[in-house]
Amino acid sequence: MDIKLAGKKIYLREFKEDDWTAVHEYASNELVCRYQPWEPNTEEDSRGFVRQNIYDAGLYPRKRYALAIIESETQRLAGAAELHIRDIHNGEIGYSLHPRFWGRGMATEAARLLIDFGFKKLHLHRIYATCDPRNIASYKVMEKLGLTFEGRMRENLLIKDGWRDSLLYSILETDLSRP
Repeated sequence: MDIKLAGKKIYLREFKEDDWTAVHEYASNELVCRYQPWEPNTEEDSRGFVRQNIYDAGLYPRKRYALAIIESETQRLAGAAELHIRDIHNGEIGYSLHPRFWGRGMATEAARLLIDFGFKKLHLHRIYATCDPRNIASYKVMEKLGLTFEGRMRENLLIKDGWRDSLLYSILETDLSRP
């Protein structure tokens, strides 16, 4: 299944082999990965990321929907958004953007598209996301989307500056039907 999810400012699409250079522009940036368990990408890391996403798109049953975030107006690749199916009822979302696209609502729109896709097409019951407590922009996206703060997982992820806590947010399919 070739996925394309359209929003107002962006759309999400499957990765293509030649996307690796645009991925490398943001994934090699220290600011983008400072709260992540991965270091700034090498060129080979960026190529591998794209190749892995293309491979995963062809698996059945599919467990990862890692999609390129494309700015509608310019057709530029702005980042990546992912819905990872954890089990038959639960999925996890994540997103990364090039800093030139920060503060423009693209992460919020990408996450909203993934949540709608997860509930309406994949029939998930619960979708969750985590972030480093220092990543204010990321948890603000989750709050804007109506995700519920569930708590703080203590030292659950090892990153380059040591063990990191994670804030956990989620949304249920039934939350969308509430006024």
